[in-house]
Amino acid sequence: MKQNKKGVLLRLLAYLKPHMGLLTLALLLVLVTTASNLLRPILVGNAVDTITASGAFSQVLRCFVLYIGLLLCGTVCNAVQMLVLQKLGQNIIFKIRQDLFAHIHSLSLRFFDITPVGRIVTRVTNDTDTINELFSSILVNMVKNVVMLLGLAGVMLYMNWALALLCFVLVPLVVYLTRQFTRFYRTTHRITRTKVSALNTYLSENLSAMKLIQLFHREKEKRHEFQQRSRDLFESNFREIVIYGTFQPLIYFISIVSLALVLALGGYFVMGNVISIGTLYIFSSYVRSFYEPIQTLSEQFGTLQAALAAGEKIFSLLDEEPLIRQPENPKALPEVKGRIVFDHVWFSYDNEEWVLRDVSFTIEPGQTVAFVGATGAGKSSILNLIGRYYDIQKGSITIDGVDIRELDTDSIRKAVGQVQQDVFLFTGDIRGNIRLKNEDISDEAVEEAARFVNADGFIRNLEHGYEEAVTERGSTLSAGQRQLLSFARTLAFDPAILVMDEATANIDTETEKLIQDAMTRLMAGRTTIVVAHRLSTIQHADKIMVMHKGKLREQGTHQELLSQNGIYKKLYDLQLREQ
Repeated sequence: MKQNKKGVLLRLLAYLKPHMGLLTLALLLVLVTTASNLLRPILVGNAVDTITASGAFSQVLRCFVLYIGLLLCGTVCNAVQMLVLQKLGQNIIFKIRQDLFAHIHSLSLRFFDITPVGRIVTRVTNDTDTINELFSSILVNMVKNVVMLLGLAGVMLYMNWALALLCFVLVPLVVYLTRQFTRFYRTTHRITRTKVSALNTYLSENLSAMKLIQLFHREKEKRHEFQQRSRDLFESNFREIVIYGTFQPLIYFISIVSLALVLALGGYFVMGNVISIGTLYIFSSYVRSFYEPIQTLSEQFGTLQAALAAGEKIFSLLDEEPLIRQPENPKALPEVKGRIVFDHVWFSYDNEEWVLRDVSFTIEPGQTVAFVGATGAGKSSILNLIGRYYDIQKGSITIDGVDIRELDTDSIRKAVGQVQQDVFLFTGDIRGNIRLKNEDISDEAVEEAARFVNADGFIRNLEHGYEEAVTERGSTLSAGQRQLLSFARTLAFDPAILVMDEATANIDTETEKLIQDAMTRLMAGRTTIVVAHRLSTIQHADKIMVMHKGKLREQGTHQELLSQNGIYKKLYDLQLREQ
């Protein structure tokens, strides 16, 4: 949902509340620095007038000492101010990143089905860095520049209103140019941020699919695509540089013209004894300083627009509502027995095309139930629904007689352990990938789980055993080894309900024997739900359910289904002939 800039700014400023002390300190330091910048030219002007009038060295020395004191004070305050602002900005960005990461984990799987990973990464990294500028420099420096402008204008009007008005005569032109600059910059920057997000998305996708790209020899085509996207970003960035590079020299030129006018009229006033040489020096210094805050303000306004655009994207992600809502008063399952009932369940991922149609079945505690059927029949969807990763549109799903929509999702997923076909391993070590940062699982429990699923043997043969480094996605391990680790991980969390989605699909025959042996012990005392293409692996299941086009067509034991001479019999005969 698109938000207005004021709303985005107010939400961003809300992050300042816990840091009002640092902000107040920064503003006080800004006022001291600004006062120092305003007073120093006055001291030099007074020193010039003193030398011209009387040549009193003591007064000149006094001005010199005061000037050095103001310079040191301004320098120290400016340095401290920068440190305070950087700390303030980093504290806020840390909080925003934490909020984003926590919120991302709360979102439903449907969000990740339709949202590119690169776009999410851009929100957490690039966009938060853009917002950092808002807190570490823009807000306080805008105050500084406004105070500086008002201070310069006030002092100049007080000293000589005619020279001051001459200095201001070109201000309307500067304001017009500034408006044009911010308009062009805002549009160009928005396009640039969109192209950065698109490039990150493309890069993330292609790095993940590098094996496939090399397998089909598409490196040249992908390089060409990347070059085109990179060139689009280059052109957008270059347009920003052109706009910025045109505006800055224009403002500098106007400031020089204004200075020339002031020197011309000021020189005439000096010759007529209307003002002193020191006053002319003060005016010339102030004119040079007067246009600098205007230029800086315009540049900061452009950066502010970029920060607001980044904030809008961040808040659009933070405002993304999870589809799976927690019940207000969740019911408890003190001891999960594992009775699962699907009662006339209808389910669709997009609320248009039904994946499951009026599916009803019952799985008793301790039973081993297998789901079979062609690809797209709805088998994996049933597993996802049991863990409540998606919500159904019609019907109900209960665990031990309680509708899963009335249970806390954490309690459901603690009770349901899932072994998937595609095993994901995190960068770290073997032990950490089994434990998944759960310190309640001891080292002994990790090793016991690995022994139970026959993974301990290959782990011990690794150079560093359980401390062996695991690279991204576990690329240094075989598919069979990764699957064994997945079994050990699931067992370490000791679920009451075991779900296996094609758990032996990518396993070689030797490893499959190890897993089949482990599975027999793993299933003992647990409700087990298996999805398998190889029917030979599920012949001893207590019940086999045959799915076809989203409907439950047949159910029974292996022998019962063969005797029915239906869909299961055809699948079995087909696999038998293939073997």
